[in-house]
Amino acid sequence: MTERHDAGHWARYNARQTSRQVRDLCRHAMALAGPGAGRTAIDLGCGAGRETRALLDAGWRVVAVDSEPGTEARLLRTIGGRHPALTVRTCGFEAVSELPAADLVYAGYALPFQPRSSFDQLWTAIRSALRPGGRVAVDVFGDHDSWAGDPAMTFLPEAEARALVDGLETEHWHEQDAPGPAFSGPKHWHVFELIARRPT
Repeated sequence: MTERHDAGHWARYNARQTSRQVRDLCRHAMALAGPGAGRTAIDLGCGAGRETRALLDAGWRVVAVDSEPGTEARLLRTIGGRHPALTVRTCGFEAVSELPAADLVYAGYALPFQPRSSFDQLWTAIRSALRPGGRVAVDVFGDHDSWAGDPAMTFLPEAEARALVDGLETEHWHEQDAPGPAFSGPKHWHVFELIARRPT
């Protein structure tokens, strides 16, 4: 078992995330979507809740999903207490067969941390949840990544990553294929960052 799959890895990781900035991908998706105005966003792999808080602050109703025990308590610390627009689901991605209708689905560095069968099931649920005009904003890992080959994770060649959004309007696409830091130490990152919109 690698360190990133042991029982305490994500607890240690999330403990380090409480003070970081909101990820650029989430900021970009929020800018494209405009004010939440009571619309629904889903934060998959919400972790320490930095993006959950940003979405709530922007007027979104948020369904936050994470498998880590203690997710709800951690989120409440990040956002400063209970919030009427927040719903928390503590479960693994493999248990997600459907999602509520949503105007934005965000998953930052989360979707790759599941096997391909689970990934495909969740991606189907994400696409089914998007309302007309709704957006999906995610990072997926490419096949040049130094973790590629881990059977507990999903890595896609570029053609398959692009095929994820067939029929949607791609608004943002960025590929990172370079060495960089990670929580567990230096590695080679191969990441496809994308935002796509369901046509109205």
